[in-house]
Amino acid sequence: MEKLTRITFNPAVMGGKACIRGLRVTVGTVVGLLATGRTHEEILKSYPYLEREDIDQALAYARVEEIPSR
Repeated sequence: MEKLTRITFNPAVMGGKACIRGLRVTVGTVVGLLATGRTHEEILKSYPYLEREDIDQALAYARVEEIPSR
């Protein structure tokens, strides 16, 4: 499994939600933008402090978190 080094949790940032590199951008925000049809390029243009790998790790984190436990 890929190590998700860009996903951070801090109770003082966005209420402890999964964020990108400690920024005030949540994994949910990134995944939500992709779900509405935004491309990686559009997201990077809107959030110039993000990097492509941030988006990739947000997706990887979302996949892991959405797998039901057995």
